[in-house]
Amino acid sequence: MIKTKFTKIVATVSDRRCDVDFIRKLFDNGLNVVRMNSAHLQREGFERIVNNVRQVSDRIGILMDTKGPEIRTTTNVDDENIVFTAGMEVEIAGDPECLTSASRISLSYPGIANDVKEGMHLLIDDGELDFLIEKIDGSVLKCRAQNDGELGSRKSVNIPGASIKLPSLTQRDITNIGYAMELGVDFIAHSFVRSKQDVLDIQAILDAHHSPIKIISKIENQEGIDNFDEILEASYGIMIARGDLGIEIPTERIPVVQRELIRKCIASHKPVIVATQMLHTMISNPRPTRAEVSDIANAVFQHTDALMLSGETAYGKYPVEAISTMTKIISATEKSMTGHCASHFGFESGLTDVTEFLTHGAVDSQYTIGTKAIVTDSYTGRTARYISSFRGISPTLAICYHKHVTRLLALSYGVYSVYQKKDSTSRAYLHHGLEHLIGLGLITPDDTIAYVGGGFGEGKGTTFLEINKVSDVLDNYEHYDLPNLEQPKK
Repeated sequence: MIKTKFTKIVATVSDRRCDVDFIRKLFDNGLNVVRMNSAHLQREGFERIVNNVRQVSDRIGILMDTKGPEIRTTTNVDDENIVFTAGMEVEIAGDPECLTSASRISLSYPGIANDVKEGMHLLIDDGELDFLIEKIDGSVLKCRAQNDGELGSRKSVNIPGASIKLPSLTQRDITNIGYAMELGVDFIAHSFVRSKQDVLDIQAILDAHHSPIKIISKIENQEGIDNFDEILEASYGIMIARGDLGIEIPTERIPVVQRELIRKCIASHKPVIVATQMLHTMISNPRPTRAEVSDIANAVFQHTDALMLSGETAYGKYPVEAISTMTKIISATEKSMTGHCASHFGFESGLTDVTEFLTHGAVDSQYTIGTKAIVTDSYTGRTARYISSFRGISPTLAICYHKHVTRLLALSYGVYSVYQKKDSTSRAYLHHGLEHLIGLGLITPDDTIAYVGGGFGEGKGTTFLEINKVSDVLDNYEHYDLPNLEQPKK
């Protein structure tokens, strides 16, 4: 089954539910990238998921989260929930080896008292519990509960306004990155990225092992927003992780921040994912709320590359239905979108890069002369990503020399990527690509297409744009010329 939606879907998969038939059902209903949450997986779990995904399709991208500089509560006494009521006094201390009780909440980060100030709020379990820091006594925070609630074991901790001095990578992160390289994972999504250096810390590990894995930076705190431009420059792509972000910054700012970050990613030709609580209701219910439907549609209207599901597919009751529902909402929303949108992202201010100029021209041809598809052959995926960033109305077929590149493009808006063994000439690539598009039902021989390519081989970039009627290309294979250095087979 071929997906003609342009906006991609990332879905979290657990090792407890990752059999081949399950992955295939998700894929058939619109899945493009599988996410593995390293906080809940060991090596065996990673292997199980990766192996099963690869059996379904070599076009499915695989993304692994790191934990990053995260703070959590410790295990509760007897591992039972603890009830707090508004007004209760409680001590909070950085003591990873101590159990949490009703009188003293222990945190995984020993240096917490050095990084906070009196008057700050310490939020636990995605903000379900709010504690006001009234006094700092050495290494102990004297706090008062601001609301009623229950605390389970090992819950997340957020302190809005605090600059946490935790290292970017934990030892577990480093170990898991090693697993990712061994297993051929495509993306690493680094959590709680605060600056460019956090990205470079991972890139140094990947470079030392000559790994092609790409880094997706998760923006989920104020520091990440403040340093976004430098983070974006250092990253392959961005994930707007609205769960923690919605706790770290005022809730009402989330829609505005989301729109602005998406705009910057598109203008930089880098993929962007909107994540968290997209279809949260469908964890336990077969239908979404109207607000969730509108949330998905809004992200599509903002031209995000991808949307992500978390608990909905990891442990929810209706994982396949959640994927199917998201696909239907995406498709319906995309059908309503018309008009050239490139100007919305600052491209019209000047296209000085050759690849940028030519790919923009290819997308513009969809609006001016009615081209029905763009075809490109790709060593690295760069040209396809540039085409994607102009957010056209026709599909892009990226014919890739490497399977890894095929999976990288699973995150890019409007790109249908396929792996094809290297032919002798660009003519052969174009010919086979057109036959593939016809076979998918995306174009007909009577349609006009744009072909974007390079004339100087691998790594030399995009050098030409050609526009032809499909039937003319197919009927005159031996007779037309492309501006490259290769000659067709005799």
